[in-house]
Amino acid sequence: MAVSLTPAGMVGTGNMGGRMTRRMVEAGHRLLAVDADPARVPASGATAAASLADLAARCDVIMMSLPDSSVIESVVRGPGGLLSRARDGQVIIDLSTADPKSTRALHDALAARGVRYLDAGISGGAAAADKGTLTLMVGGDTGALAEVRPLLDAFSAHVHHMGASGAGHTAKVLNNFLNGVTLAATAEVMVAGKKAGLDLGQLLEVINSSSGVSYASLNRFPRIIEGDYLEGGLTGRLMAKDVRLYLSLAEDLGVTTLIGPATVTAFGVSNALGYGDVISNRVVDAFGDLAGGVRVARQDPDG
Repeated sequence: MAVSLTPAGMVGTGNMGGRMTRRMVEAGHRLLAVDADPARVPASGATAAASLADLAARCDVIMMSLPDSSVIESVVRGPGGLLSRARDGQVIIDLSTADPKSTRALHDALAARGVRYLDAGISGGAAAADKGTLTLMVGGDTGALAEVRPLLDAFSAHVHHMGASGAGHTAKVLNNFLNGVTLAATAEVMVAGKKAGLDLGQLLEVINSSSGVSYASLNRFPRIIEGDYLEGGLTGRLMAKDVRLYLSLAEDLGVTTLIGPATVTAFGVSNALGYGDVISNRVVDAFGDLAGGVRVARQDPDG
């Protein structure tokens, strides 16, 4: 059965979902959307659906951009959820960061109703979403992926089919763990460099031309030391959630993780210090607090 790409549905038009929706609308797709905060839907450029049931009835392709697996499970399995409204031939694309075990279970439940479920982890953050250059890691049916590519291409530059159901979310969890490790480690180093009296701009030049280079040192900290924390991206609470997903995945795989507990502790302490609801880059300020109130951002001498 051919999938009609218009209208498509979006469940969740928050920080990332709203950006992806805007890109699709700008590319000429018609989007219907629902959100826990209905006021966010118009800002995304989508048309508000009357309810989740209304969206499911009107859309052959439904995307989700939600905080975690518990919310995804509620949207799919809850009263009036997508599973109860599923129609043969529909495609559901989960653009969230989720527990691969939950993803595979949802895939199987929806498959019994004739629905193809794709897990499509995204990477690149808010800036890449705005530019339409996200990287997608997709698990699930290759035919369904081919059918929905016109939608995905509106907000992504790289789409990788990783394998069967759950493979996309597994790749995303692994990627996000490395993201968290390098962010926390670079934050700690920046605070240490500040306390040592080094010029942080010069230190970053050294790191970025040496073996300590990372995405965080290349793309985050050159702006952070100028006072731009790149607000709008993954929050501290969501980063801690993603690292915990890695710990669970490592346990399931029988992989010993020594770095994972330290990383989840770094973000857990940062969140406890008040940085949970702002961008996870603020973990550097948590390290600074613990070091006696150090700030790596250059201070305005007149401020």
